[in-house]
Amino acid sequence: MTRRRKFSDTGVEALKPKAARYTSPDPELRGHYVRVMPSGAKSFVAVARDPNSKQVWATIGAADKMGIEKARTLARDAIERIRQGLPPVEQKAAPVTFNDVSDGYLKRHVVAKGLLSEYEIRRCLDVYVIPQWGKREFVSIRRGDVAALLDKIEDENGARQADSVLAIVRGVCNWFAARNDDYVSPIVRGMRRTVPKDRARERILTDDEIRVIWKHSEGPFGAMMRFALATAQRREKLMTIKWDDVSVDGVWHVPSDDREKGTGGDLKLSALALEIIRSQSRMGKNPYVFAGRGDDGHFNGMSRAKINFDKRVKEAQAKLAPWVIHDLRRTARSLMSRAGVRPDIAERVMGHVIAGVEGIYDRHAYRDEKGDALERLGALLDTIIKNDPSANVVPIRKAAQ
Repeated sequence: MTRRRKFSDTGVEALKPKAARYTSPDPELRGHYVRVMPSGAKSFVAVARDPNSKQVWATIGAADKMGIEKARTLARDAIERIRQGLPPVEQKAAPVTFNDVSDGYLKRHVVAKGLLSEYEIRRCLDVYVIPQWGKREFVSIRRGDVAALLDKIEDENGARQADSVLAIVRGVCNWFAARNDDYVSPIVRGMRRTVPKDRARERILTDDEIRVIWKHSEGPFGAMMRFALATAQRREKLMTIKWDDVSVDGVWHVPSDDREKGTGGDLKLSALALEIIRSQSRMGKNPYVFAGRGDDGHFNGMSRAKINFDKRVKEAQAKLAPWVIHDLRRTARSLMSRAGVRPDIAERVMGHVIAGVEGIYDRHAYRDEKGDALERLGALLDTIIKNDPSANVVPIRKAAQ
C-alpha cells in the first residue's frame, strides 16, 4: 500500500520557483494548492466548480503569512461556498461610520420632521464633530471619546457650546439606538458642562453693563450685539439679516418661515438701529449685513466671538457678570416696558404669539405702533449709553460708500 504523502509547512517552504508560475496540490485536501511564482512568492489557493459547473479559483492568502493548517481550514470554507454559488470568501460589510449615521439622522429625523434647528445642527456637526469622528466606526465611539470632545469644545468655545453639541450627539446616538438591537448610547447623565438651573431665563443687563457691552463691542459680532439690544430680535434673525431686507424707508422686513416661531414682521427701525446697519460695509456680492467669509455667507462663530469679547472685557477690568447672548433680547424687552411701551406691542415687536381671542381675531399689523416702540427703545438706549461721560463709547463706523 502506498503511503499517503504529507504536506507540511516545511514542505511548502521547500517548493522552489521555476521559470513559469506553477501550482503544487495539497495531497490532504482536494482542490487546495500552493501557487509558486517565478519570483519565489507563494500563496495558498483553492479551486472548485460552482452550480453552473464553472471553475472558480480563490486566493486564500500568502504562504509566508499563514501556516498550512489554517490555509486548509479557509480553503475548505471557500470550496464549500463556491459549490453553493457564493463568493469564496464571506464579504464583510463596511463598518458604519459616524458620517453614515449622522447623514441618516439628518435625512430621516431632522429634515423629515422639519426641525427649525436644522441649520444649527448641521453647523455643529460640520464644525465640531465630523472633523473628529467623521470616518470613525460609529459603535467604536465610547464615553471617553465623548468626554474628550466636550473638553475640547469647552476649552475653545465655552461650556454652553459644549452642551449644545452634546445635545446633538445625544440625538444622533438615540436615533441609532432606536434602530439597532445591540447598540447602547455612550451618553450618560452628568456629561453637561453647565447647570440648567444656572441658565434660568431671568438675567437682564443693568445700565452699567449695557454701557460696558456698547463700549467694548467691535466688528460684526459687536454690531450684532448692539443691534440685538436695539431691536429685541432672535439671534438667528440678527445673523441672517440681508441688505435687501431693509427698505429705503428704514423698514426691516423680517423673513418668516411657516415652521418657525413668530417674528416681528415689518419693523420700522429706530435711528439708532439704522445707524448700526449703515455702519457695516458691504462685502463684495455678499448679501448679508453682518457678512462672514466668502461671497454668500453670514457671520458665524458666535461662541468664539463671545469668548473673545469676554476676554476683552476682563482685560479691561470692566464689571460685567456672566451673561449669554439671549440676555440681550430679554433686556431689550424690559427696556421697552421701561420706556412706556404697551406690553402687547412689545410682545408683537419680539414676534411672540398673542394668546387668547385677541391673538386669533386681531389681524392688524401694528406697524406704526411697533415702529414707535423701537424708537422709544432706541432713545432709551441712547440715553443710557451717553449717561456715563467716562464710558468713552466707540463710535459706530460709517459704511464705506
